[in-house]
Amino acid sequence: MRPQPSQRPLFPRISTMPRQKTEAAAYLELYKLVNERTRLQLELKNLDDRRDRIQARLEVLDRQVAEQELDAHQLRDTAPAAAPIVASASKADSFNTLFLEY
Repeated sequence: MRPQPSQRPLFPRISTMPRQKTEAAAYLELYKLVNERTRLQLELKNLDDRRDRIQARLEVLDRQVAEQELDAHQLRDTAPAAAPIVASASKADSFNTLFLEY
């Protein structure tokens, strides 16, 4: 099983050097914000898809568990047929052969 990532809040990425207040810096900041927004939207969509796949698999597993429990109850309620033991002796007197059905 993979380790779970920590559940700390998502902080915006920051630059180590503050930029001068220019039009280019404003557009760069705008670009970074749009990029981060797009990335987070894609991540959220992927998480939703994964959640849907997991939920569908859980529904299948629930149905299979219910079917198996029903089969187990039916097999428990019916008396098991005793398997007949058939013994046959070979022509040689030195040993006997025994056939078991199971």
